[in-house]
Amino acid sequence: MANEANRNHLHELRLENREKLTVNSVQEVESFDENTVALLTDQGLLVIRGENLQLKSLSPEGGQVCVNGVIHSIDYEEARKAGGFLKRLFG
Repeated sequence: MANEANRNHLHELRLENREKLTVNSVQEVESFDENTVALLTDQGLLVIRGENLQLKSLSPEGGQVCVNGVIHSIDYEEARKAGGFLKRLFG
């Protein structure tokens, strides 16, 4: 369920031809490499997986991030535990 802070921001994903993903309401880039990008958003941790992924634009004031590459999946992680996500990602 959305809390009051989440209602003030529009969280939106736009995927074009599985090659360009634009995400709004990004609070922080948790990690990125050519196969995985993890973004902390108003709606939780968003994990993008694919090939040749690149962060093409980052707009801190608007919380917008653009990811280019071949996108295979887009998933939300519900619970963030210290070290849990990164351990699963890289461990």
